[in-house]
Parts: sequence; structure tokens; C-alpha cells
Amino acid sequence: MKLSTTLLISLVALAVAIGVHFIPGTDPSVLMFFRWLSVLAFCAYGWTRNSLTTWILISMIVGFEVGMDMGKAAKDFDVLSSIFIRLIKTVVGPLLFSTLVIGIAGQSSGKQMGRIAIKAFTYFLAATSVALVIGLLAINYTQAGAGIQRSDVNDKIVVPASELQAKVDTKKNEAQMMYGDKVVTMKPADFKLDWKYTVLHTFPENAAKMIYEGAVLQVVIFSLLFALGLRQVSEHHRNTMIHWCESLSEVMFKFVGIIMYFAPFAVGGALASTIGDKGLGVMVNLAKLLGTLYLALFIFILVVFVPVMLFFKIPIKNFLRAVYEPASLAFATSSSEAALPQAMTAMEKFGVPRKIVSFVIPTGYSFNLDGSTLYLALASMFCVQAAGLTEVFTWDKQLILMATLLLTSKGVAAVPRASLVILTATVLQFGIPEWPIAIILGVDALMDMGRTCINLVGNCLASAVVARWEGEFDDEAAAQV
Repeated sequence: MKLSTTLLISLVALAVAIGVHFIPGTDPSVLMFFRWLSVLAFCAYGWTRNSLTTWILISMIVGFEVGMDMGKAAKDFDVLSSIFIRLIKTVVGPLLFSTLVIGIAGQSSGKQMGRIAIKAFTYFLAATSVALVIGLLAINYTQAGAGIQRSDVNDKIVVPASELQAKVDTKKNEAQMMYGDKVVTMKPADFKLDWKYTVLHTFPENAAKMIYEGAVLQVVIFSLLFALGLRQVSEHHRNTMIHWCESLSEVMFKFVGIIMYFAPFAVGGALASTIGDKGLGVMVNLAKLLGTLYLALFIFILVVFVPVMLFFKIPIKNFLRAVYEPASLAFATSSSEAALPQAMTAMEKFGVPRKIVSFVIPTGYSFNLDGSTLYLALASMFCVQAAGLTEVFTWDKQLILMATLLLTSKGVAAVPRASLVILTATVLQFGIPEWPIAIILGVDALMDMGRTCINLVGNCLASAVVARWEGEFDDEAAAQV
């Protein structure tokens, strides 16, 4: 059977499965039968295609269906994504260390790395600033937080969602939330985030600890200092260490290739767990908030990503093809770390030199989180609207709030429970009630998918921009993707 025929049958089966849902009085078992028929058709297409990218897409469809049919029982499938993320975390530290050391110590000119750093940070600042503005305009347009009611009994929250990941009690002035498998109680003192805390947690205190905790920025700082020191030793010792790092990096990339065979199972398990645990009801109850975020992210793509690619002459279709696989991983697992090695490999194949990839993408994980920055702007103003403080927070105060977020979000990767801590610290700093955060956390897992995906794509694009800016972008390699 030809590939086109198999795909056509899959799409027809999916269309029938969707159409049957709109026939009144249809037996639920019949609905399930047609849905699984479409799933099996897509699996048949995947079998003929034998492509990892195709199977990741199919696994998302399978995971969605499993989550719908199994309900709460599907929550346990998150073990698949947890296994995948754990395996990837073992690679991140050695991979970043080896590639950064090669990129810096192996260069004859230290001035070039300085230029790359300046250009990268210039792009980071511009992109995140636009993300804040788009998030601010989007939430002011949709007014997603307006009209939310709060009860007067025990000063608790009235939330439309049936389940929440967190409960905030303003009388006790504390928040309870799920962190992994544990219930964590946090008070405002835990949310304290000053410049000293951010700076200190940027620098490593123990090499083993930074790798264990997955502190990307600390690994970058350590690798930079190590590479600078390596440049100052004799050529014999420098070449020996560079060759060792080259061998380590090659082994790590092959290691990633082996782990990636498990990616479809991880993606399917992650989506099945999310849909089964949260259900489609959460998406309906908070559709306005979710819609605002995804609309803002889409606008950000049109306003920033597309013009940047056109200006720097980066082939859009080939770039999207290159980042599709790591972006799908980031979206389904809500983990930037899970997609980091794959993103670095993809951008090298796309024509970005390894020395640029190994510096720009890891550094961007701390300073160029476009999706997270946009989310913070949206979430903070959501709290303002939910608390009924719209008239108090005029445009000048909103701009001050955005300027604060522009600074505090740069330390996001150095802080545990990053988005929550940054959001809560900002809210408390401006005297905004923190109880609306519980509403946001009710669908945070679904919002995290979109912002993590945009974070990853933004950093991949940043590496291509810097490569073009340096005149080292390989157009021939990009054309072959």
C-alpha cells in the first residue's frame, strides 16, 4: 500500500470518528470504536513510514485517546515520561560541559566568543521584551481574569475547576501545592526572591551538585570558566583535554540517539496522564485563560519569529522541519531539558556551528525563555483582574510591573519551582492578592506545554540568528533538512 493511500485512509478514519460524535444519541461504545479505528489507521501509516518524528505525532494521538477512555487510571502513564526525562537528565550535564569547552577552548580567537555572547544577549533582551508586551496586550484585551468571584466564608477561593493543583489560604497566608508526589506548604518567606538570591544561585558551589540538580545555568558558568582556564595551559595539556571532550560529546550524542527511541512512549504517556488526570472539563472551565495564552503565543510567533527568519534569511519551512521533533517533545513532556540534546543536534544539522549551538541554546534556557516570560506577564495581570484591581493598575503601573518581570524572569532557571516563585514574588511585591494563582495552577500543566514549546523554538531560532549574524550559517546544510 502506498504511503499516500495509508495516510488518506488514516485521515478519513479520523474525520469519521470526529463526525460520529455529532450524531445525537450515538452509543458511547460506538464512539470509542470509531476513535480507536482512526488510531489504528494512523499506527498503520506510522508502520509504513518508520520515522521517529511520525511516531511522536502518532503517540500524541494515542495518548490523547487513552487519557479520554481510561480517565483517572491513565494518570499512572506519567511513569513513561518520567523515565524518559530521567534518562535525558543524565546527558544534559556532560553534553553541555563537553560542547561548551570544545567551542570556547578550541577556538583560536577569544574575541569571537565575546561577539557571539554580545549578539546572543542582544537578541535575548529584544525577544523577551516583545514577549512581555504581547502578553500584556493579550490579557488586557481578553480580560480573562475579570469577573472571578471569591467567597467570604473563611476567606477561601471559589474556583470553577473541579480539581486544583494548589490551594491558597489567604487567612493563613500560605499555599499548599503538589510538588512531585508531595504536598508542600509555602509561606511568603519561601517566595522571597531578591537580586542576591538570584546571583548566588547562578554560580555553582559544587560540580556534582549542579549536575544532580540539573542547574543548566550553573553548568554553563562552570564550563565557561573551565574553558577559559584550559586556554591558558600548555598546548599539550589543552589538546589532550579537548580531544577527551570531543570523545565525550560524540558519545553523549549517540547516547541521546538511543534514548530517543523511547520518546514516542514518553510523549504518549505524558499526554495520557495529563488528559486522564485533568480531563477535558478543565479545558472547558478555563478555556478563556488557556485561549488567551495560546493566542498570545501564536501572535508572538507571527510578530517575532517569522519577521526574524525573513530578515536573517533563515528558510522558514526547513527551520520548522528541523525543530519539529524537539518542539513536539517539549510540548508533550512540558520539559525543556527533555528536548535540549535533540534541539542541539537538530540545529547542528540545520547548519549552525557547534560552538554557537553549545553556547546560545543552553544560555538561552536561562535568559531567553520567550514563552515563560509571556506567561508571567499574562498571569500577573490575570491576578490583577481577578482581584478587581484593574482601575488601580493603570498603564504606567502595568509597564513598571512588566519591567520588573523583565529582570526577575532572567533568573528563572536558577530558582526551584521557577514560574510559581517568580509569579508569587512579583505579585507580593506589588501588593496584589495571591489567591488567583490557585486558579492558574489548576490548568498550569496545559499552559506549561505551550510556553515550554515556544521557549525551545525561540532558543533554536536564536542560535540560527547568531550564526547568520556571524556569517557562519551553512545554507547548504539547511537546504538538506
